Amino acid sequence: MVGRGGRGGLGNTHFATSINQAPTHSQQGEPGEERRLKLELRLIADVGLVGLPNAGKSTLLGALTAATPQIASYPFTTLEPNLGVLDLSVVDARDERRVTVADMPGLIEGASGGAGLGHEFLRHVSRTRLLVHVVDLASPNPEKDYQVIRDELEAHEASLLDKVTLVVGNKIDLPAGKDKQSAFGRARKKDGQEFIALSAADGSGIDKLTAILARLLPDAETLAQPGEPAGVVIHRFESGMDVFTVQREDAAFRVIGRRIERLAAQTNFDNPESAERFQRDLARLGVERELVTAGVMPGDSVRIGKVELEWEPDAGTVRG
Repeated sequence: MVGRGGRGGLGNTHFATSINQAPTHSQQGEPGEERRLKLELRLIADVGLVGLPNAGKSTLLGALTAATPQIASYPFTTLEPNLGVLDLSVVDARDERRVTVADMPGLIEGASGGAGLGHEFLRHVSRTRLLVHVVDLASPNPEKDYQVIRDELEAHEASLLDKVTLVVGNKIDLPAGKDKQSAFGRARKKDGQEFIALSAADGSGIDKLTAILARLLPDAETLAQPGEPAGVVIHRFESGMDVFTVQREDAAFRVIGRRIERLAAQTNFDNPESAERFQRDLARLGVERELVTAGVMPGDSVRIGKVELEWEPDAGTVRG
């Protein structure tokens, strides 16, 4: 419940009696609650492809799924996540799982502080079940590239390093990538990270990658559940309708209470019959007595919700 709607008012026929069959009093509709919200959508995917710009994430997404992301040989081609669906039955006909794979926008050093695409990227990563860290083995320093991403993930949210992560060394179809494959793979084994080398461009190693993902991902029943807890449900018990308090507020008195505020909002004080009826409600609910006890004096302002009234000299009446 983001904003509670106001109760509808009652027409004058509702207040008709045998003595007063045509009352002029009617009840106004109660204003609804107003809220100003900022909503943030976090992408929910089973597998998130992360890595520096131009590491080959979009190409890998296209090789794994039927997605057709924009691909070019320059950084920041991907400016927002692309989604694809990986059918795991391609490696095992008995496996009916279909998992969503998200190609996240490339991350740069300093992104955890908002640099580059920064938070636009990181907010989506936190809602994936498994991370595939794609590293360009043909780059001048793949080890440094790998560590940049790890550092930024940790700086943004340390728990991201606890996610199941598969490190993928990409571009072994290039001579530079093939030469660095072994050294980089040994370093990942030393770190305790699972590693696979492949070429997203020519498809070599894609079947092996799919098989590893099938092993690392949870079973079909778990996949059917939300990727992260929806949060703790908090039950708030509202006070009784007739409960109210009287407080001093600047040079006025503030009456706070669900029922009395509702009655004030629904009363047309320009109508004498309605104003008189509200006066009786003040006495009936004990508000009048509490105001006197609090020290209200003739001419003092009494605020109830958005309504401000003046306490009349003749002990115990208010006027709009």
